[in-house]
Amino acid sequence: MEIFIKNLTKSVNADKGSSVLDIFNKIDLKDKESILVCKNENILLDWNKKLHDKIHIEYLDFNAEEAREVYRHSTSHIMAHAVKNLFKDARITIGPDIEDGFYYDFDLPRPLNEKDLENIENEMKKLIKAKIPFIREELSRKEAIQLFKKLKEDYKVEILNELQVETVSLYKLGDFIDLCRGPHLEHTGKVKAFKLLSVAGAYWRGDEKNKMLQRIYGTSFDTQEHLDEYLAFLKETEDRDHRKLGKQLDLYSIQDTAGAGFIFWHPNGAFIRMAIEDFWRVEHLKRGYQFIYTPHLAKLDLWKLSGHWDNYRENMYSPIEIDNQQYMIKPMNCPGHILIFKSHLRSYRELPLRWAEMGTVYRYERSGVLHGMLRVRGFTQDDAHIFCTTAQLQSEIEKVLDLTFFMLRSFGFEEYRIMLSTKPEKHAGTDKMWEQATDSLRKALESKKVDYKVDPGEGVFYGPKIDIKLVDALKRGWQGPTIQVDFIIPERFNVNYIGEDGHEHRVVMIHRAVLGSFERFVGTLIEHYKGAFPIWMAPVQVMIITITDNQIPFGERIKTRLEQEMIRVEANYKSEKFGNKVREAITRKIPFAFILGKKEEESGTVSLRGYKEKEMGTFKLDEVIKLLKEKIDNKSI
Repeated sequence: MEIFIKNLTKSVNADKGSSVLDIFNKIDLKDKESILVCKNENILLDWNKKLHDKIHIEYLDFNAEEAREVYRHSTSHIMAHAVKNLFKDARITIGPDIEDGFYYDFDLPRPLNEKDLENIENEMKKLIKAKIPFIREELSRKEAIQLFKKLKEDYKVEILNELQVETVSLYKLGDFIDLCRGPHLEHTGKVKAFKLLSVAGAYWRGDEKNKMLQRIYGTSFDTQEHLDEYLAFLKETEDRDHRKLGKQLDLYSIQDTAGAGFIFWHPNGAFIRMAIEDFWRVEHLKRGYQFIYTPHLAKLDLWKLSGHWDNYRENMYSPIEIDNQQYMIKPMNCPGHILIFKSHLRSYRELPLRWAEMGTVYRYERSGVLHGMLRVRGFTQDDAHIFCTTAQLQSEIEKVLDLTFFMLRSFGFEEYRIMLSTKPEKHAGTDKMWEQATDSLRKALESKKVDYKVDPGEGVFYGPKIDIKLVDALKRGWQGPTIQVDFIIPERFNVNYIGEDGHEHRVVMIHRAVLGSFERFVGTLIEHYKGAFPIWMAPVQVMIITITDNQIPFGERIKTRLEQEMIRVEANYKSEKFGNKVREAITRKIPFAFILGKKEEESGTVSLRGYKEKEMGTFKLDEVIKLLKEKIDNKSI
């Protein structure tokens, strides 16, 4: 039997019935120890799989995404084995690999603590040192049910009862058995570095009606050095967490009394939002947008007409009865914009119409997925709708792209991941509408020489879209701008304009948001800047710090001057050590501090200290005001 080895670009001969591992042991491959899995074409193979025909094999190390997935999934099995060794009454559920790690859900007799995680890690190290092989076996579904009943693994029995297959695969790891599709590593010794990260609650199958389980998260890497780098990244991520910094900097809160998923903007956070909104308004006015406002409630009939009731109902709240009629709190702004468009007859000479609204919408999210400012139930979008002709469509999309990238660069985002999302399975309209809409988005991206990937089936029910993910200081992607082309809702609402020929023609709509929701965008900015905002959007731009009480009158004169120059300023006249005052300014991440002592008072100067720049020297007041105003006006990052 001839086996072609892609990594070696040559063939080897093997007896029929040889396993993948038998063949691997026969070849001479550079850095053989790093090999984790092998595959034939696009199918990953188990190491104990018997081969009977000529095939092509490719060996993969940790650099391959498929190999990393197998590596981490195998680590989750090792963890489950360790938990079963330590907790005899533990019942196992599922344990998949996830991005950068893995988890496993357990039904345990008591809550786990930090010491338990340490003990589980130590047990895992023993299993890894023992180099226990992963052995795949196949049983009939009925045989597997009997086996897991005997093992008292009720969750596995529940899964098996729902499978519509005759045969299932199991993996043995010593005396540990799990239901799994595989494949897995050759043996436990292949795992070189791992760390258990945390324990969280998780409902069985994500259903709040089911039992709460304990989910152990972990990660594993091919070397200790790579693991240490990742743990340092996690520490930096934790330090940047917008929930922690939001509290530290007094930016926002979520109030239990009001309910989960709703953001209360404190004065500091409101200043940031105001700076963003003011900038947003000016840039939209420059580009021919007009501003509108629409109500938060509308009759249920409106949402039925728009198609949201049929296609988006799971994200909408229940109707409210008013005067014997049903109303909905709005999940979208677009139907309101359409009603304004239809309030009187429109001519082709008016198009395109670009209408923008900072529109607050409300969407149902499960409590388990709510996450600070990033996943909420009520949020304000920088929403806009462009009503145009088919001939204007591509040009308008290109203008939206120009505005989007200008805005993002102004906030310090220079790197993006762009997806073109196409027709989903659940959609409205004809194939011709979808092809024309998708083609217009594609041509606009290509005209702007923008790199993008196609995301099949991820459009919204009324049209395809461009989704842009922001890449932050830690190279993480964040959901941001979206541009959607819609031929379908104008069809539903019979939205027309009078053409040059005097006849009615169907309008085309572009739904777009260049920042997304203000809540999510500000949460993203907090983490991107680690709470140290650029001066133009900082809640407090300057802190005046006096060395002694004698400088307070001088400080008040400077404070008044800064306020007249529209620079946001606070003064620290507390009777405490000078070093403590400086530390407070640093803790609050205020961009600049004016240090005032006897020398500064006598010379009419200020000693300037920057949060990033540290000591910057002594300046005349007019000079430093000019410097700061230039940074503010230029949106310096």
